[in-house]
Amino acid sequence: MNLELNLLSSKVIEAAIKVHSELGPGLLESVYNSCMLVELREMNLDVKSEVPLPVFYRGKKIAEDGFRLDLLIEDTIIVELKSLENIQPVHKKQLLTYLRLANKPLGLLINFNEALLKDGITRIINQKRKAESV
Repeated sequence: MNLELNLLSSKVIEAAIKVHSELGPGLLESVYNSCMLVELREMNLDVKSEVPLPVFYRGKKIAEDGFRLDLLIEDTIIVELKSLENIQPVHKKQLLTYLRLANKPLGLLINFNEALLKDGITRIINQKRKAESV
């Protein structure tokens, strides 16, 4: 994991902590998404919300927007936002699948429904990332 990626993920976590400190737990994911956009853009980061993710099967596109990424930061980190009582293993697998389909190196699963936000943050690394062609 390179330093730039770690720095970028730290900024995303910093933004999430600011949002959580201001709003607290228990709100809708859409509220946290909107607030994260404000924080990340104030940090001058390129952030996109609700990014469509096409699905390919055997080299054929079977769905233009089979999935939607909550946030895509600097075209590098996928952020999946939750506001749940408990994160389940399926949520981590979902993010890993998004990372593989989008060929991105790192994902952050952030559950805002925690008393301490640090208890709701999971980093997921895409070990099977395809090398960028030069």
